[in-house]
This record gives sequence, C-alpha cells and structure tokens, in this order.
Amino acid sequence: MNPVMSWRFVLVLCAFWQGSVLGAEPAVVGRPNVLLVMADDFRDHGGAFTRAMVRTPHLDRLAARGVRFERAYAQYPVCNPSRVSLLTGLRCEQTGIVGNQEYFRTRLPDVVTFPQLLRQRGWTTRSFGKILHAANTGESVRADWLDMGRSWDHAEIGSAASPHRRGEFRNLTGGKLGWCEIGILDGTDDEQPDGRAALGAIRSMEELTAAGKPWLVAAGFHRPHDPFHAPRRYFDLYPRESVRLYLDPPGQSPSKPLAISGGWKEVFAAFNEEDRIDFMRAYLAGVSFMDAQVGRLLDTLDRLGLWQNTMVIFIGDHGYHLGERGWWNKNTLFERSCRVPMIVAAPGAKAGQVCGSPVELVDLYPTVAEFCGAPLPAGLAGSGLAPLLGDPRRLHRGAAFTLVTRGAQGFGRSVTDGRWRFTQWSDGATELYDHHSDPEETRDLSGVEANTEVLVGLKRRLAALPVWPMAGKP
Repeated sequence: MNPVMSWRFVLVLCAFWQGSVLGAEPAVVGRPNVLLVMADDFRDHGGAFTRAMVRTPHLDRLAARGVRFERAYAQYPVCNPSRVSLLTGLRCEQTGIVGNQEYFRTRLPDVVTFPQLLRQRGWTTRSFGKILHAANTGESVRADWLDMGRSWDHAEIGSAASPHRRGEFRNLTGGKLGWCEIGILDGTDDEQPDGRAALGAIRSMEELTAAGKPWLVAAGFHRPHDPFHAPRRYFDLYPRESVRLYLDPPGQSPSKPLAISGGWKEVFAAFNEEDRIDFMRAYLAGVSFMDAQVGRLLDTLDRLGLWQNTMVIFIGDHGYHLGERGWWNKNTLFERSCRVPMIVAAPGAKAGQVCGSPVELVDLYPTVAEFCGAPLPAGLAGSGLAPLLGDPRRLHRGAAFTLVTRGAQGFGRSVTDGRWRFTQWSDGATELYDHHSDPEETRDLSGVEANTEVLVGLKRRLAALPVWPMAGKP
C-alpha cells in the first residue's frame, strides 16, 4: 500500500470507528493518539476494597467520559506474564512467559507488540514508568527489557521504592518479607517515581502534539504495588479508624492444595489487627497517590483539547487479595487476583456507561490497532472492544481466561462467564463458584450434582484454549 492510500485507509477506518461502530460523534481527524495508563497490583473495586472506602476522583472522572468494564480479566495474575500478554495480544499459553524473570524476546524475538505496530506506521511511542516489567533489571539489560527501539522510541523506568528515606517506615513482617514495608513519606509527588512518570508523559503529550505528530504515550504507575510508599497526604485521606477489613466467613470451603502458592500465608497469618489495618491503609493511600497522577494526565488532555482525537485506556495488570482467604498478595486464580479495573474513553464512546460482559487484557491490542487503522497480525487471542464502546450492553465473547503455574509442573486454568468461575488444577482438583450468590467465592460448588451442565460447558471452554504446558516449556 503506497503512503497516500495508507493515509486514506486510516481516515476511512477512523470514520468507520466513529460513525458505524460508535455512531455518536464526527470522525477522528487525521491519525489519532493513544494514552495508555497502567497501575500495578491494582485490584477491582469489589469486596473489601469498596468505592465507599477508596477515593479515586480522577478515575471516576475518566469513567464518566468512557466505558468502565466491570468484568475485565488478566491472562496471568503476576506482573511480567500479564504485561507481555497484554502488549503482544497473546495468551501466556502462546507466549510461554509465566515468570517475572523471563525476558519476552528470548522466546518471542520477532513478535510485534501493539506499540511497535503503531511505531512502524509513523506513530511516536514513548513509555514512562512500569509498562514492561523492567524495574529491577540491571543497567546493562534494562533497555532490552524496556524494548527500546522496537516498541518504544523512548522508554524509562525507576525503582518502585522511594528514592529517599524521609518519613515513617515500618515493615509489617518484622523484616521476614522485605517488600512488605509501609512508608509514610515526606516530600512532594514529583520526588517519587510515579510523579516523575506522570511528568514524562505530560511533557511528551505537549511536545508531540505541538509538533503535530500522532503518538502513543504510556504511563505506568508502580502504586499501589509494594513497597507501600506514598506521600503523607494520601495516608491522611484514610484515618486508621475509617479503615474496614474483610473477614473470611466461618465455614468457608477450604482452598485447594495448589490454590495459594508459597509460604507467605504463614507470615500473613501472624498479622494482628493493627498490621492488617495498616496494610489496608497503605494500599488505599497508594491507590489515591496513583489516582492523583492520573488526574494530572487528564488535566493535560483537557488543556490541550485532545479528547476528540485520543483513546485513553486505564487498566491494572492483575488483581490483588486484601485478606480474602488470609492472603495479602496476588498469584491466585480467585476472582480478586484475576479481575482488573479497566476504563476506555474514546471519541464517540458511550460516556459514563458500565459494561458487564467478560473481557480480557488481550482484547486491547486489536482495540488499539483498529482505532488507529493498523492491520491486525495473525493469531491474536483477543477481539476488539469497539462494539462494546458503542453499546456496552452487548455480549463480547462470553468468557475470560486466566492461567497460573505452580513450580515446574503444576498449573491451573480458570474461566469465568460473568456468573460462574470454574478452575481446573493439574492435580485434578476443581473449583466452581457462583458469583450471583457468592461474589467472594467462599462456597465451592464443583461437587454439586445440579451444576453438572454448567461444569460441562465451562470445561469445554477451557479445552478450547491453546495447550499448556506448551511444547518445550514446563
């Protein structure tokens, strides 16, 4: 396709996106922009983490402009596998990436990420903060892990920890888990890595817009990920007496042997009520700190008049437990670990609407590519969300899937259809939960004969996934 025809193709596709798919506003003029915003370890708003307790005015403001997907799911409940899956549009069964120490191009040297797809077609792409999992890599390999020169024209990331030690600090485990540290920080937002990531994204949006260049700018915020450091003013939003804790109910179905991994549960079991309140308070402070940085990005879109030409995506990379089943972390196949917040605002999207259909992070690759008029690579796992942005009541594919591994051979796969969650473990154990009556998944119904038909249908969905373990991968 020659340059003139390619440009016309983009204009026609943008008009189709606006007029035929969304049907609400005039077509995007020229090549549109994409702002991707990610929060680390940020769970959905369900369960113990309720909208009544957390303060996220800027995410609420974004949701008022777009569609909030209340049942969005990660393909793996850990940082690196989830982010690789998201950016490549492939399930972990296709990438083979299931750990935080695996550089994705070792296994996928020629895969084209969606930032790379746009970059190849003239978009300037820049990444600030944690988009790819590179915060703890050494200087000699960091540019590779950030995928500089392929996905991004420019990428930078800082450590998740505060660069200074001014404030009050306490390790909730007496030092047993180094990451489990609260930091009530003195100083400004911009002294912290997340504040600096926001600044970098803002300056890029200003510079590239002034230059008339189409852009994809990504801002990846560490918070509310550990260590639980945030400026003092965000802790002040949550007095200790205002914090409510989740308590597992008596008679809860016991967790299956592979459901919760590692020895941390014994450490968490030693938490007293003060520890649990402080953990929750620090997590909430991190959420509000992150939300404030989102607000700065939204202010920039307002000031530069970019909403009519920009798709804004906000997501978490996976969920998080805040005491459910005695767990204060991720890496499970329970709803709280698999489910993520997702908001998409785009020209012509139905503002302020909620979509209840299950969607997946792999759906974002085709969504961005279609919005920008880029041809889709073969073999993508997801489906574009444009129809749901135009009509959030529509059914998407009807199911979402998550994989987790346990050591060299153990693994589990889970599927949800919006009502039921079914999990199949490699040791033969199964779980089934009815979210209509049991949203916190406290009663395993997999052994109830009346649910046989449900189980058959969900097992059939799991069987249609790519094979795991994949060839040459434990």
